[in-house]
Amino acid sequence: MSRSVRAELAKLVRRPASWLLLAITLVLSLIFTYVFPYASIAGGTAGPNTDRTLPMLLPDHLVGNSLGGLPVFLGAIMLILGVLTVGGEYGWGTWKTVLSQGPSRQEVYAGKLLALAAAALVVVLSVFAVGAVAAALIAVAESQPASWPGAGDLLTGIGAGWLIATMWAMLGAVLAVALRAVALPVGLGLVWLLAVQNLLAAIAAPLLDWVAQMQKGLPGPNAGSLAAALGAAGDTPGVAMVVGGGQAALVVAAYLVAFAALGGLLLQRRDID
Repeated sequence: MSRSVRAELAKLVRRPASWLLLAITLVLSLIFTYVFPYASIAGGTAGPNTDRTLPMLLPDHLVGNSLGGLPVFLGAIMLILGVLTVGGEYGWGTWKTVLSQGPSRQEVYAGKLLALAAAALVVVLSVFAVGAVAAALIAVAESQPASWPGAGDLLTGIGAGWLIATMWAMLGAVLAVALRAVALPVGLGLVWLLAVQNLLAAIAAPLLDWVAQMQKGLPGPNAGSLAAALGAAGDTPGVAMVVGGGQAALVVAAYLVAFAALGGLLLQRRDID
């Protein structure tokens, strides 16, 4: 198992796409969470997320600001990473090569999932670090006191972010195994994350009670509820208190385990081609 994990981590580190996705994640988080809102405050203009006030950009809101993008946009990037990590073997035709070296399918698959979990933690820590720097600079520029979240709140936020990010990565992994490809799983995953779940929340749920109730069991709304419970701004796409924070954490964890298990089952039972 340890050899498989090391091999998958080496692949992730050496793959340029991994670093590109991390860079995109940090740039998007920085621009939409801090740069645009602060620019509107400084210039008195209106735009995306510009109804946020200056106190919402200061260090004491670090946890909520860092989690806000994970239910939709940053989650989509984690889904792409999951697809590339698992589906790339189908695109390159290297599954048979890897398995001929001795490890079982489940050992290789578990190594990929553990590497994805490690990558998700790196992404979340990086988002928090970039957010901390941006919030500190804004506080200095505006001569505001820098009151940071407590250690417990910070660890809880990082843990919640890791949970959400890993869940989306596992969804990408199971889509890659189910469709044995890269392009189609990425396309379907992005359609769900960026379009379908937002349309359900914004259009269908207010009109149909059964859709509103169904929302409480879907991964996106629960991820958004968990982020909202920890302080993410409600004007962020996908962030809304559909259910309580405790229930949201349990549902997200259940989806994480279910996606991982389903991918392993499909990989074990289907031919490698």
